[in-house]
Amino acid sequence: MSRAFVKESDTVDELPDRIVSDHPNYVTVEGLDLIERTIAELQSRLAQAQMDGDRDALSAISRDLRYWDNRRGTAMVVQMPDSATTVRFGATVTIRRDDGRTQDHRIVGEDEADPTKGLLSHASPLARALLGKAVGDTVVAGQGTAEIVSIGDASTTSER
Repeated sequence: MSRAFVKESDTVDELPDRIVSDHPNYVTVEGLDLIERTIAELQSRLAQAQMDGDRDALSAISRDLRYWDNRRGTAMVVQMPDSATTVRFGATVTIRRDDGRTQDHRIVGEDEADPTKGLLSHASPLARALLGKAVGDTVVAGQGTAEIVSIGDASTTSER
């Protein structure tokens, strides 16, 4: 249809798409579930915005849905490691920093990452430094170094 026959009030301004990372979209099983729940929530919000005629919400929610649909379409579920001899995607790693702090980090997908909960994106500098390393190895961690104290499965993470 020609735009000449569309009233300006009938159009919804599209926001620019959210930036999608160039890194592979590795996810844990929980990460895929997070994506699915986010899409369901956005679809519900989109329906409500359509009923309300809220053009600004329609635009924002549509943009977010495009992002999450893309992430679901490119998601590669990585199974949890069977072995705890080296750091792999999905593993929980305990490190001791050179200032004495001990921290647990689980290496997860970018969309699942939440450093405040000890969930590190596999694309983060610390996770990249840890991947493939073993207990006793030392890695660069921020401005200092850290020693890998233990490697486990997807147990809870915390800072001590």
